[in-house]
Amino acid sequence: MLGNKEAIASIAVKDLAVGRKFYETVLGLTVVDAEGTEAITFQSGSSKVLVYRSQFAGTNQATALSFLAGRDLEGVVAALKEKGVRFESYDFPEGTRKGDIYVFGNLQTTWFKDPDGNIIALINR
Repeated sequence: MLGNKEAIASIAVKDLAVGRKFYETVLGLTVVDAEGTEAITFQSGSSKVLVYRSQFAGTNQATALSFLAGRDLEGVVAALKEKGVRFESYDFPEGTRKGDIYVFGNLQTTWFKDPDGNIIALINR
């Protein structure tokens, strides 16, 4: 039923202006639609990300959004660090750490948070 329908990631923020600045300026996503002070839709590759205002912003303690950075993972990490993004530090005894990137065999990943504390991952896929 839904297997051939597009999906959209939804991220809650407390202040839409702050969220817009982060997702547009820091992450480089393009605004494709806005619903006043309530929601903004961004384009990311062939996907869309809906950022909407909610009192529950930042309450998710798991990864809320993942970007497939591919082979340019290290370059994306470096570019985000230049824009002030701080990467998270987690304890994963089954993996190794190479700077801000965690390595689990062929999988490489890292995490950071948006201004509301939503956890965002970058993956080498």
